[in-house]
Amino acid sequence: MAKKISFKTKDIKKNADDWVEKREIKTSSIEINKRLTIDIPESLHKKIKSTCALNGTSIADEIRNLLKSKFQ
Repeated sequence: MAKKISFKTKDIKKNADDWVEKREIKTSSIEINKRLTIDIPESLHKKIKSTCALNGTSIADEIRNLLKSKFQ
């Protein structure tokens, strides 16, 4: 049996509006990540995936390191 939860939209809108008006923008040294999607040949993907598995690293970490070395 599914549990039903009801929300009062009037209260949600009021709370959201209050939050937007009173929020503090915090600056941080942590940079926001952005997603990058690329298409690569299956054979290259298999090589990358198997090499990362043998090295105990993730594909994402390896690609990030490659991109950093190229563009920083």
